Order: sequence, then structure tokens, then C-alpha cells
Amino acid sequence: MSEVDDIPHIALGWHRAGQGAALATVVQTWGSAPRRVGAMLAVSGHGDMAGSVSGGCVEGAVVAEALEAIADGAPRMLEYGVSDGDAFAVGLACGGTIRVLVQPIGAALPEPVLAALVTARAARQPAALITAPGAVPVLETAGHEDRFRADRSGFAEDGQTFIAIHNPPLRLIVVGAVHIAQALVPMARIVGYDPVIIDPRAAFATDARFPGETLLDDWPDDAVRALGLDARTALVLLTHDPKLDDPALTEGLRSGAFYIGVLGSTRTHARRLERMREVGFAHQDLARIHGPVGLNIGAVGPAEIALSILAQMTEVLRHGA
Repeated sequence: MSEVDDIPHIALGWHRAGQGAALATVVQTWGSAPRRVGAMLAVSGHGDMAGSVSGGCVEGAVVAEALEAIADGAPRMLEYGVSDGDAFAVGLACGGTIRVLVQPIGAALPEPVLAALVTARAARQPAALITAPGAVPVLETAGHEDRFRADRSGFAEDGQTFIAIHNPPLRLIVVGAVHIAQALVPMARIVGYDPVIIDPRAAFATDARFPGETLLDDWPDDAVRALGLDARTALVLLTHDPKLDDPALTEGLRSGAFYIGVLGSTRTHARRLERMREVGFAHQDLARIHGPVGLNIGAVGPAEIALSILAQMTEVLRHGA
């Protein structure tokens, strides 16, 4: 997990080391901001930083406020008007307003609540940190499914309670180290997925074909079961061989993976569905399978097919199946 992903853990470490720490979270901003709502900056009592709440135009002011918050133990809701010149300097066309909630660890953000958040993130458990005016923040792991799916932090309907969504990092599990996978994996990494490629065929899953990537040569169902599939995982099956795809597909249908895509023609997919029915899967289970895989954009060649798959993954992630 990167530093940006691990900000709550970093803040908790600073606090437990006796430095003091605060979390600053973007709660409202203009549409073209460099950091989205929910972005975090951790600040230690020594002035160390991890993460960011803007492209650099307000970090200095937020750090100063965070140090004061650590000293007096009180949270702060900050609002900054960013000038056109400052906005342009960080890559925006025009200025706007950004609101940042600063919570020092202590009475404003109790250590047990932050520790529970860190534990949930480490276990790949989606969690929502709920902050209401005048109330101690609480952590909830259910009841926010729409926000979890869309990865959308924001204010509740009352306009006062802020819901900070903490999702596990996205993962992509690809079965089949084929040409499409060679295009799909780097594309997926660019948009934030952590890919794993599974293929027991030694000639396919090689470092030369997938430099720097995680390669597993286990049988697909064993590898998928060991990795685990959750609501932040996409499973894409590309071998075009039922002996390899079907066992992994069975594991996928028994899991909470948000996306399951399988390569093959319409006729091939019909036969696949029949095999899945024979082993006991119902219509609602089979409806989760995207096959033939990818959006119908007339893709030609491995790169365009990979693009269509990634586009469909994004559509399902943001809008639901």
C-alpha cells in the first residue's frame, strides 16, 4: 500500500510515537480540483506531512492550522478561496473554494476509532468515518453501500454530517497471461488497480512478457481462492480454455467481486452458461458474468479489447451492474 493510501496508519503511528497528529480531509471543493472530496493530509506535531488536500496551494495554511489543532485538541473546519493565479499554478483553469476538516487525534478523533479504521483498511473492509457537528466520530462498515460502490465521500442529507469513505485499493485478477492481458494490465495500473496475473502455463506467465508484475503459476481456482475476491476486486478470465476459466469462474460467482468478465464469443458464452447451470448456479448468479467481455465498441486487436474491458469495469464500478 502506498503512502497516499496509508495516511490513517501514518497518522496513528505519529500519535502513538508521542508526536501528536491530525488528519485533514477535503469535504468540499470546486469541480476541477486536483484532489477529490475525501482526500487526506496527515500532519504530525513536528510538522511532517503525508498526503495532500490540494495541488500545493493551501497545504502550508492547513499544516499551520493542524499544528494549532494538535496543541488545543479542537477540530477545525477551514475554508479557502483559491485565486485564479494559484489555481492555474496547480493545473486548474480557474479558482474556487475548498473546505477542509482538520481533526486532531484525541478527543476530536479518538485513537480507538482511528485504530479501528486502520484495522479495517488492512483487512480490506470498506469503512465509513462519520463526523457530525458536536459528536465524536464513529466508524461504520455497513449501511453505505452506494457510497462504497461509487467510492464517494461527502455530506449526508442533513448537509452537516460528513461521511468519509475508506475503500480497499482496487484489484484486478487476470486469469490468462495472453496478449490482451499484456495491454490490460498496464492500463488498469494507470487508473489505480493492483493487478495479479494467474496462468499455470509457464510459457505465458513470464517476467519478460509482464515486467514487474505479480505472476502466479498456480491452478486458477486455487490462486483465486487464496487471493480472495471482494467488492473492490475485478476478475477477468482470458484463457479461452474451460479447463482454466471455469474453475476460476466458479470461485468468482461464489464471491463478492464487483466485476466478472470472460473472453469468448456469444456462442462460447452460451455453452459456458450451460456448464455453470449444470453445477448449480442460478439465473441471478449468471447475470453477473460479462460475456463476451468488454463494452461493444467494435474493438479490434488486443489493445482495443483491453480498452473495452477496462471501460466496462469502470462502468460497473461507478454505476453498478
